[in-house]
Amino acid sequence: MEQLFKGIFFCVIFGLSSQYVQAQEHNQNVKWGYWEKWGDQGDGTYNNPLLPADYSDIDCIRVGDDYYAISSTFQYSPGMVILHSKDLVNWTIAGHAVNDVSKISPKLNWDRMDSYGKGIWAGSIRYHAGKFFIYFGTPDEGYFMTSSKNIKGPWSPLVNVLAEKGWDDCCPFWDDDGQAYLVGSNFADNYKIHLFKLSQNGEKIVEGSDKVIYQSKGSEANKLYKINGLYYHFFSEVKAGGRVVMIRKGSTISGPYGPAKQIGHAQKNFHEPNQGGIVNAVNGKWYFLTHHGSSGDWSGRNMSLLPVNWVNGWPILGKVGTDTIGNMVWAGKKPVAGRKTFPQSSDDFNQAEIQPQWEWNYQPRTEKFSLKARKGWLRLWAFKPLEKDNLLKAGNTLTQRTMRTTQSEAIVKLDLKGVTDGQKCGITHFGAPEYSSFGVAKKNSELIVVLNLKNKVVYGPKILDKILWLKSTWGSDGRSQYYYSTNGTDFIAFGDQYQLEWGSYRGDRIGIFNYNNDEASGYVDVDYFRYTY
Repeated sequence: MEQLFKGIFFCVIFGLSSQYVQAQEHNQNVKWGYWEKWGDQGDGTYNNPLLPADYSDIDCIRVGDDYYAISSTFQYSPGMVILHSKDLVNWTIAGHAVNDVSKISPKLNWDRMDSYGKGIWAGSIRYHAGKFFIYFGTPDEGYFMTSSKNIKGPWSPLVNVLAEKGWDDCCPFWDDDGQAYLVGSNFADNYKIHLFKLSQNGEKIVEGSDKVIYQSKGSEANKLYKINGLYYHFFSEVKAGGRVVMIRKGSTISGPYGPAKQIGHAQKNFHEPNQGGIVNAVNGKWYFLTHHGSSGDWSGRNMSLLPVNWVNGWPILGKVGTDTIGNMVWAGKKPVAGRKTFPQSSDDFNQAEIQPQWEWNYQPRTEKFSLKARKGWLRLWAFKPLEKDNLLKAGNTLTQRTMRTTQSEAIVKLDLKGVTDGQKCGITHFGAPEYSSFGVAKKNSELIVVLNLKNKVVYGPKILDKILWLKSTWGSDGRSQYYYSTNGTDFIAFGDQYQLEWGSYRGDRIGIFNYNNDEASGYVDVDYFRYTY
């Protein structure tokens, strides 16, 4: 079995005790987004979502006793975030697979910034012959791959496996004889799903090997598995009720496959759990790690874990209905005992490198930030945005995912002594096409509090001190409020509340921004970012 599943694992739950089945049935009345408890409950159980944040297009494998997952990152850099877990419930950030997204396209660099909603889309992670492989698609540039012997890198330079527009949601597969394959959807051609043979190193498509193996409305989210001698093609498609998870099986990799079986309901009220993968856990049971894929949710596509129940040779996701199709579950027994952990968030900027919870909006201008210029601080030098006062066109905005919890608070401490005329810096709730920003502007040698809510700019009092604390708070409804303080203790609310939003396939992010409308001049020092939820 170990040989069988090298490089093809994914995440999900199996076999809940009757106690937890009752809990999950009761929790079917959960209103999306308003959960009070999530993740590890500390008593051997967990509640969904595992991570109430934007971990979109999730994929997962097991290697030994460790679980690894990847999530799409679009235009953010570094790209393709990698998560690690020991129990499928508690996850930390292990790193990223793509250090420089401008290697995909110059449009992803700080001096272009014109690829919102593009960049790194869904991918797959596999482990084969002692190496990790990650394949992913971009809508304009095609399929890419990278590999590494260590999950933390270094990852090999990107290889453009298929240089053509209009492809997404690819997955590699190594058969028992060592032959490599790649499955993917050509969304530009009515979502036809193609199967290719790959060269032995996985870097090239074998000429003449292309075969269309399926096509339906919106058919994508492809995965391939071989389980007990049968090949399973896992994907999703759009039906009348929404996007659903489907699977086909056959006796050979290229087919013929039997009729597609629906294994999960759309459940729009639970934001369509639909894209992810199945994995055989250490306990021998199967689990489905998925994102909730409906668009329009301010927190993005949150991550959940569902049990997989095998019914007549079909992996049914979640609670099996009388129609033999799976339904969402909200509670379960942990697959493996493990320590309660969370993805990294707060940062004192005491490390030699930017920590893995952070992703820049587009590839940053590297000479304009430093963790060495002032020990224990992040220094951001200001330069002109591509468009005046447009944060979407301002380079070196540093972001991380926001969490959808009942109470969240982010505080940034700034030293403003290096700020010059024309410069603006502070904290932001960042998205596209909408964002909010709060901080200070320097005009006529004076520092002034300034708030921008959807391009509605409000100026506040002058700031005489050089040290300033900025704070944002928000709850499950995504209504944020900004505050400032000159002593780090007494915070003053400023401006109206701001509704966090979804845009360009992404949920909201909290971030730190800095630019100068007039010239490349000035800097701000960031002492810490403290994020509690």
